[in-house]
Amino acid sequence: MLPVMHFLAISGSARLASTNTALLRALRTAAGSAHVVTVHGRIGDLPVFSPDLEHPRLPEPVAGFVRAIEAADGLIVASPEYVRSIPGGLKNAIDWLVSRDTLIGKPVALVHASRRGDDMLQQLRLVLGTVSDRFNEDLFLRFDLMKLSPDDIGRHLSQDRHRTAIRDFLDAFAARCAPA
Repeated sequence: MLPVMHFLAISGSARLASTNTALLRALRTAAGSAHVVTVHGRIGDLPVFSPDLEHPRLPEPVAGFVRAIEAADGLIVASPEYVRSIPGGLKNAIDWLVSRDTLIGKPVALVHASRRGDDMLQQLRLVLGTVSDRFNEDLFLRFDLMKLSPDDIGRHLSQDRHRTAIRDFLDAFAARCAPA
């Protein structure tokens, strides 16, 4: 049996009632005691990236974000597609990480809350594959949750078949996060 893994689930949406954040919260609930999933749903709190703001120390929202990533065994990212691209807030968050080694060697996997969004997913895979040598393109979980409220998403994903899919995904990700 694998040890309990701590995953940071990052929502690429700044929207409070985000479908992607609701999906990540459902992952947290379905994880049970097998894994710990912490949801970071406030990507919009990060200031716009500028190298000038990195010194003498990072702005606190960024420093907290970096600490959360460093403490996690792996990252799970869910993001909407904005104009066939990565949302600015998520790209901004990634930009804050490129001048440090926070993501190098950090396992990363994607989940998605829509049947659409393949253009954004392709771009996000390229970016994450560039910043992490442990980005796992093959491990992917997708649900069609568009037009459901966050509460409806929670109820929908609490169905046994969806909870099983979520747990299988988390178990597979945990196996890839385990030290070699």
